[in-house]
Parts: sequence; C-alpha cells; structure tokens
Amino acid sequence: QVQLVESGGGLVQAGDSLRLSCAVSGRTFSRYGMGWFRQAPGKEREFVGTISWRGDSTYYADSVKGRFTISRDNAKNTLYLQMNSLKPEDTAVYYCAAAVVADGSDVERLYDVWGQGTQVTVSS
Repeated sequence: QVQLVESGGGLVQAGDSLRLSCAVSGRTFSRYGMGWFRQAPGKEREFVGTISWRGDSTYYADSVKGRFTISRDNAKNTLYLQMNSLKPEDTAVYYCAAAVVADGSDVERLYDVWGQGTQVTVSS
C-alpha cells in the first residue's frame, strides 16, 4: 500500500520560510514524478510545483515561482517543498502527490496517490 505523509506545516508570519516534507512508502519512489498542490479555504485545489523522477527537472506555478523550491532525496524516499518569502495568500492545506508519469506534471489527474495534507497559515 502506497502512503504519502506530509509534515512541516505551521503558522508563520509574512516573509518567513517553511520547509514541507513528504515521506513516501510502498512505491519505488525514484521511478515517479512528484508534485505539490494546495487548497485554500473556499477554493479549488491548485498546482504548486512538480519534479521529475531524477530531480533534474522542476516546474512551478507562476504564483510561487522564485519563492518555492521542490527537491527530492530518492535515497530517503522523501520529497521537499522549501517555501520562502511567504505571503498570506499562500495560506492553504498543502498536499504532496505521486504521479503516474516519470517527469511529473501540472495536471492533477496524472497523480494517483495523495497525502493527507498539512496546514500552512501565513499571517500578515
């Protein structure tokens, strides 16, 4: 059974940084692209960023480009999201997800396994 468990969320002030982690078990982590999505209250879930199976290719939503960085440690079966210069509009539940494609994607339907989410709240 594949499991994704996020951690690292919390309450921070605008301008602060946070690093989210996503521990993956039950799947050969290194073979698949991974992604981060988020859902703010009253809004649909949206794409944040994705990383290829080798970690050599990343792609971000315009809203986070230049502030957020995705990385992965295939030896530790762990995905990361470094979030810098956080803004109140970044407040959301953040989800990691495992893609069915090696290069990752910004298309939600290409992700078949999801974590339970971790709350990030940014105060102004």
